[in-house]
Amino acid sequence: MDDILLVGGGLANCLIAARLFERRPEARFLILEAGAALGGNHTWSFHDSDIDRGNVSFLSPFLAASWRGYDVHFPNFSRTLDGTYASIASERLAAVLKDRFPDRIRTGATVSAVAADHVVLADGTRLPARAVIDGRGAQPSPHLDLAFQKFLGQEIRLPHPHRLTRPIIMDARVAQIDGYRFVYVLPLDATTLLVEDTYYADGPDLPAEAVRARVTAFAAGMGWRGTVVREEEGVLPIALGGDLSACLDAGPQGVARSGLRAGLFHPTTGYSLPDAAALADHLSALPDLSGPALAAAARAFALARWERRGFFRLLNRMLFRAAEPAQRYRILQRFYRLSPGLIARFYAGRLTLADQARILSGRPPVPIWRAVRCLTETRGSLSPP
Repeated sequence: MDDILLVGGGLANCLIAARLFERRPEARFLILEAGAALGGNHTWSFHDSDIDRGNVSFLSPFLAASWRGYDVHFPNFSRTLDGTYASIASERLAAVLKDRFPDRIRTGATVSAVAADHVVLADGTRLPARAVIDGRGAQPSPHLDLAFQKFLGQEIRLPHPHRLTRPIIMDARVAQIDGYRFVYVLPLDATTLLVEDTYYADGPDLPAEAVRARVTAFAAGMGWRGTVVREEEGVLPIALGGDLSACLDAGPQGVARSGLRAGLFHPTTGYSLPDAAALADHLSALPDLSGPALAAAARAFALARWERRGFFRLLNRMLFRAAEPAQRYRILQRFYRLSPGLIARFYAGRLTLADQARILSGRPPVPIWRAVRCLTETRGSLSPP
């Protein structure tokens, strides 16, 4: 019997496993991943200021690349912001963990049921455990009011250097389609770029063929013509409101949750890596790693973060329900004119009251009557807009 079964080999559970291996060598754990490798096919990014100092060094072995500074582009202005920005690629994450503890990873393991003290695989195998952590990604819930950030990206290898020295976090100088649209670019090495076409949209549908064509057109317009060596896509939740406690109660009792399944993501940016690193740090330091202790600690951690992020959900409601889809970029354009310190605290989820007042001050880029209607938090997906 294992002490801990980690269901799902995504980012959150991988970081929990890495922290347990590092800090709690006596703990027996097993990662169950349905796919062929841990991490799937993803790129996760963060700013150094999003992460506690101890977690920066913890994450360093998993980094695919890091840069000093990043750019944003909007129709009316462009800006370079300082600070370290870094990315983790799933391939490297999987390789590092496989090297550290290959006997604690089980791929091709589709899970059909979880309970507080066991997991049932699709083939009927029952695996007992003292604790179970479910990190299988976001799950629809009537208790959460969500919009979506969806994207398709291509890793393009060029026959010549691209000369891009830092990421482009947002290039909104593109046609505004299906909500707020921007292109995200990471220079992975001297001749390789990750180019992602991204949408802040009301619905989760991602028309892959059309978006793929837009990626190709954008890259060609920048003079980036090369070979596509990898493609990734995703649909991330953006929180507008809801009752996370009721959402967590709807799952199997006594089972801890991690990652998107626990509501652990930045409500506005959709970034999940800072929360995943913080949860791994928190759980691995608990004196008691029993099932009840892990479930209670993970739940309290998720709820505490959700409660202190109400302001971000308010901003999201203004973005999605007070602004016309084709005009949503104006809200972000205005935001990125604010001070670098405020922008860094926004990404880190640590806005001060003065920051909140500054964001809301001045003439809003949306009709005031629509903004006022967004003040009350919605309680779930069945709530009227």
